[in-house]
Amino acid sequence: MVTEDEAMCRAIALAARGLGTTSPNPVVGCLLLGPDGEVVGEGFHAYAGGPHAEIVALAQAGERARGGTCVVTLEPCNHTGRTGPCSDALIAAGVRRVVIAVDDPTPVAAGGAARLRAAGIHVATGVRRQEAEQGNIAWLTAVRRSRPYVTWKFAATLDGRSAAADGTSQWISSAESRADVHVLRSTVDAIVVGVGTVVADDPQLTVRDLRDGTLAIKQPLRVVVDSSGRTPENARVRDAAASTWIVTLAAAGTGPDGRVDLNTLLTGLYARGVRNVLLEGGPTLAGAFLSAGLVDRVIGYIAPKLLGDGRAALVDAGVGTIADALELDFTDIAQIGGDLRFTATLRQKPSDHPPLKET
Repeated sequence: MVTEDEAMCRAIALAARGLGTTSPNPVVGCLLLGPDGEVVGEGFHAYAGGPHAEIVALAQAGERARGGTCVVTLEPCNHTGRTGPCSDALIAAGVRRVVIAVDDPTPVAAGGAARLRAAGIHVATGVRRQEAEQGNIAWLTAVRRSRPYVTWKFAATLDGRSAAADGTSQWISSAESRADVHVLRSTVDAIVVGVGTVVADDPQLTVRDLRDGTLAIKQPLRVVVDSSGRTPENARVRDAAASTWIVTLAAAGTGPDGRVDLNTLLTGLYARGVRNVLLEGGPTLAGAFLSAGLVDRVIGYIAPKLLGDGRAALVDAGVGTIADALELDFTDIAQIGGDLRFTATLRQKPSDHPPLKET
């Protein structure tokens, strides 16, 4: 017999399997428990347009779902899009109870819980809400703010340098860290860099297996912020390995600094179905995003090396005095190869963003 709490933990783990492939939809995991509390079906939302987690679990369970409990990380949808309403499917299957971690914040899909209750099904919400929110944080943040969730990723030496005095930067981080970055890339919808990074390093910005160089099946959109149109025609970001958007002033307008308007850029990405963005470089573009209050999370790979000179990992972040320093809250610290990887969220000031809608 599996408790509802244990089932929700499993559902949250299942949901994570959809990271990077479901946008503009959320990641969702679901377990179905029979009347005796045994697992009779499980599923996760794997790709946009595909069956939702509840439908996958119901297909496994069949008649064993009748009289049982559905445990799901996000409120079952209550509308017909590319698939039908999950709330109606659960009613038709004869479940007696639905346990939900997070209410759906989107007006078009919300209402599933009310629909289930109206059909006489007992609904409980908020079970392991915090863990489920964290597992779906990019999508939830994006739909609540109508702009993608932004993670700034960087690699630096212990003294904060991203390149040596002669400009060399390969490789500051370890092979293990570079492999970890490809795993991170596989979970996002778009990778954003500045044209300076493209000109200096000519990155391909794809998801690859570092052992044999093979490309992953699903590739994030490559985005180059290029105010002056300097991206070379033969740059690797223009190859056929993935889609690319070269963002110029004509495409996104001019921001306060005379360069591409980053708010307009993110709005444009959201309209393209992008919910999760990885900002990879370089220090000037990262500074612009941070100065504009557009970074939600920071992931840093810190190598046990000292340079004493060279390019800083971050410049021009809008901080002129120590009192204005951008503060972070660590959420994870791990050793990756010989490096330290930290994950942190920006500690928001009250004026940085409108308050999130409660769910």
